[in-house]
Amino acid sequence: MNDGETLAKVFYADLWGLRSEKYEHLFQNDVSTTQWQELKPVAPYYFFVPKDFALQAEYDKFWKVSEIFKKWSFGVTTSRDHFVIGFTKEEIVQRLRTFVGTLSDELVGQALNLKDTGTWKLSKARQKVKDLKLEEEIYPYAYRPFDNRWICYESFLIERNRYGLMKHLLRTNIALCTNKILAKQLFNHVFASEFVGDNTYVSNITKERTYFFPVYLYPETPSEAIHELPLRKHSKSEYQPNFTSEFLQTMESSISTETTPEEIFYYIYAVLYSPTYRERYQEFLKIDFPRIPLPTDKKSFTSLSKLGKELVDLHLLRHAALDEHGIGFPISGSDTVEKVRYDEKTKRVYFNKDQCFEGISKEVWEYRIGAYQVMEKYLKDRKGRRLLLDEINHYMRVAKAIRMTIQLQERIDAIYRGMHV
Repeated sequence: MNDGETLAKVFYADLWGLRSEKYEHLFQNDVSTTQWQELKPVAPYYFFVPKDFALQAEYDKFWKVSEIFKKWSFGVTTSRDHFVIGFTKEEIVQRLRTFVGTLSDELVGQALNLKDTGTWKLSKARQKVKDLKLEEEIYPYAYRPFDNRWICYESFLIERNRYGLMKHLLRTNIALCTNKILAKQLFNHVFASEFVGDNTYVSNITKERTYFFPVYLYPETPSEAIHELPLRKHSKSEYQPNFTSEFLQTMESSISTETTPEEIFYYIYAVLYSPTYRERYQEFLKIDFPRIPLPTDKKSFTSLSKLGKELVDLHLLRHAALDEHGIGFPISGSDTVEKVRYDEKTKRVYFNKDQCFEGISKEVWEYRIGAYQVMEKYLKDRKGRRLLLDEINHYMRVAKAIRMTIQLQERIDAIYRGMHV
């Protein structure tokens, strides 16, 4: 306060350049000669840096995803990825056999690169799991976009398993995965998962945790085996939609008809992939969970929902069109990932001196989901490994999925602009 009644004014200035240039400027200037920009901080964030909030009133009318879904949480933090996560089940099984075997704690720690922390002790963990059937606790794991791996999902081996939320993804389900705060990137932090997933699934940048919003919630004591319960073949008593009643009522009023949880999920997913939506609200998407505009009519809702379903099918690699991907693998060899590079002229992605994938456009090669350049990340994470046939085919399908995603984003944008801009 400056006079007991009026709020103080806030001014801002920044200085960019080399350190020597900054020093020279500071020596020659002071508070009185600095070119200040007056700010008008507004609730609820009161930023002390310039922000474009001209669209805030419009954006605030939308529904925040944390208000749409009843239960959500950020992903699993293992603190021991190299131990509990693997490219195959078999490599995890081998580690577990070493862990519960007869070697001393010291030798096991050296062999598996495991160290005591403030919250986890090697010897105590070995005692707790020695009589458990750990091989039965290995599940598919959403590790990175288009890169599902395997995890030994045992609480004694994992730092934070987020079981209260993740248990719903041990059954047939699907989750929206996104971030609350962006440290650096523009907003493209959206993906889907049908499995338990990682805290850094969409981004591994500090502060950019990935949150999971499942479509369905299951009862505490499931009556059937994991991954054997087809959602649409069971009564509503088996599972419940993970949407708040307030949002469902508002959504149905907006489109003047009842709809299914899946259709709503696909609509949300499509909106978050609209380039116009991402650009128009980029300032807000950096600082909190995304907000979703309600559809203006049933036709727009249905059109976006159908495109959203197609997007999800692409991202979960279950779209029928991916079987004919049009990507080449022209040269045989060791199949070992050594150095990854892209040749724009030939549209080839080389992963060693001789071998490559061909027919991959620059747009597909550079496509990003969250913090990851997907086509590059997948190969770099396998440096020093020999690509299996399934991984080679997987990479080709991912290239087609991204190419089709880019095309779908244009179709989504045309509908979105007509509805909201």
